Amino acid sequence: MNIEEFREYCLNKAHVTESCPFGPETLVFKVDGKLFALTHLDFFESINLKCDPALALELRERHPEVTPGFHMNKKHWNTVSVRGSLEDPLIYSWIDHSYQKVIEGMSQKRRQELAAYRISLRI
Repeated sequence: MNIEEFREYCLNKAHVTESCPFGPETLVFKVDGKLFALTHLDFFESINLKCDPALALELRERHPEVTPGFHMNKKHWNTVSVRGSLEDPLIYSWIDHSYQKVIEGMSQKRRQELAAYRISLRI
């Protein structure tokens, strides 16, 4: 995976925006204003992803490329190396999980609005 593939994958999700709120070197992806992924623009070696706390611990134990989130809440965030032996589909599934964790944290009303919007795009 390269940074262009990562960026395109994130931006293809509903209601996702990108910005650099932490400075010009950190690319951040948000869904409906809530952070779900970030990476360093100049040195695309890892990505930070939100994760269920129990799963976060399991992934860290199973994969040396997964560590507690750098500069993030270690309970809810993992840093995932994109330069190790992890296959891209696995990393993409973790991006999906991160996105979904943010959606799950929204109010039921907002989740329904986002779902209705996604359905209307398919018609």
